[in-house]
Amino acid sequence: MIDPRAKVEEGAVLGEGVVVMEGAIVRRGARLGMGVLVGPYAIVDSGAIIGAGTRIWHFAHVREGAVIGEKVVVGKGVYVDHHVEVGEGSKLENFVSVFHGVTIGRKVFVGPHATFTNDLYPRAEGEWETCETVVEDGASIGANATIVCGVRIGSYAMVGAGAVVTKDVPPHVLVLGVPARPRGFVCYCGHPLGRGVLVGDEVLLKCPKCGREVRVPKELYSLVLKEEL
Repeated sequence: MIDPRAKVEEGAVLGEGVVVMEGAIVRRGARLGMGVLVGPYAIVDSGAIIGAGTRIWHFAHVREGAVIGEKVVVGKGVYVDHHVEVGEGSKLENFVSVFHGVTIGRKVFVGPHATFTNDLYPRAEGEWETCETVVEDGASIGANATIVCGVRIGSYAMVGAGAVVTKDVPPHVLVLGVPARPRGFVCYCGHPLGRGVLVGDEVLLKCPKCGREVRVPKELYSLVLKEEL
């Protein structure tokens, strides 16, 4: 369904069941999969590819060449820069900014107002020197966090609200503060993990919430918790 007050340019490719709401713009060359929703006054630029079942809400802007996977939620006022990649099942909450050079994996949560930078030495004049950032599958980034470019956030890691990340975050590690520092480990379900048990060169941690087990290298465990097993 295309609202008569929306604008879908000739050459845009819309799958079955696509909904384009009032005031939204879909530029020529954009490709929208089955069941995509483009909310009021959102913009999808030329060459953007949007996976089936994705929801792009009010006033969001998806730039040219961006690739967004299936069943992604792009919240109100979100900005997805050109050629950014966002994996399936991820959720970008309201007013998140994801700039060129960022790759977001599958089932990643990015809280409201979080921001990714893409130049370590920005100026109003001159050429940008894009510095790449990767967020691996299953990671979570809290509200108002800032991810300074050039880092990798590991799978199922968690960045606390308001943190400023300036260094890589290993998988399953919780980081907090300004600048962000390791404070512990989290489960696949997001709940904090307690002390672990040494098993060879790894430490086994069991989640008190869901019962799943997480294994981390012994060296990483000692570095994060400042203790030996």
